[in-house]
Amino acid sequence: MNSLVNQTSPELSLFLPVLDEEDNLRPMHEKIRGALDALGKSAEVIYVDDGSTDKSLEILKEIAASDDRVRVISLRRNYGQTAAMSAGIDAAKGNILIPMDADLQNDPADIKRLLDKLDEGYDVVSGWRKNRQDKMISRKIPSQIANKIISWIGGVPLHDYGCSLKAYRREVIQDVKLYGEMHRFIPIYASWAGARVTEIPVDHHARTMGKSKYGISRTIKVIFDLMTIKFMAEYHTKPIYVFGTFGMFAFGASVLAGLYAIFMKLAGRIGLPQFHADFVETPLPVLSIVMFAISIQFFLMGLLAELLVRTYHESQDKAIYAVREKIGFKESI
Repeated sequence: MNSLVNQTSPELSLFLPVLDEEDNLRPMHEKIRGALDALGKSAEVIYVDDGSTDKSLEILKEIAASDDRVRVISLRRNYGQTAAMSAGIDAAKGNILIPMDADLQNDPADIKRLLDKLDEGYDVVSGWRKNRQDKMISRKIPSQIANKIISWIGGVPLHDYGCSLKAYRREVIQDVKLYGEMHRFIPIYASWAGARVTEIPVDHHARTMGKSKYGISRTIKVIFDLMTIKFMAEYHTKPIYVFGTFGMFAFGASVLAGLYAIFMKLAGRIGLPQFHADFVETPLPVLSIVMFAISIQFFLMGLLAELLVRTYHESQDKAIYAVREKIGFKESI
């Protein structure tokens, strides 16, 4: 059995979401054990069982009994990969956090390369499955398109947001709150907080055991999350800008529809009978009223969102900026 790890602050925290991976867990942990032993650093390995229905939890308990670096979290039901990763982040004690998949497609031997890149001064190092061993039409091409869109919207140019194997310094990830399918967007959140983000190619192996948990429904969820990401990127602290913009468009449409309805009403009197129409003969007056009401709703929603943002920041004493370091300051006595 390995020597007892410093549970208060190991150098590394490796965490793996698990869902029905009974065939992969033992060989996966052997690879992890070998990689960590070669590093010679204090480490913990956190397996998060996300409501598995096979013998995964049973096997994880056996692994934990044989390796004192291992900790196991069993969730009450299947909450999804984002929630499982969030549980791993919350439980991790290490100075560097490394998530990875438990299906043997990520290679634990790449952990050293991620750490070496962190030592160059980066805060986040993302794995890039450059030679991805997945189906071309159903997985690789949609992934390439999605990664380009995510990079454009998020402003962080990475080739592979879907690769779970990444390395984070604790300070850039510990306050990140994850929802939906947003675990793949952590590098974007970290970049917004001022983190230095980069990527390196990592090995990727074809799945030989178990079944993939990914489907078209996840792609749809990612699209919705991208909309949230864009909104958060541009209007996180000033939501009135986006609601106000839509409100102004609606108000402008209301004014134009109203003026044109008045013009049609008066057209006969100014020598333009071909344009004449009473208010009851055109939908423009109704359109004007409806768009005016919608514009008022957008303005009020923007003001309400502003109140929520201010309550969020002020109730938590949460700053709207992040400081990397302070130089020349002395602690107050």
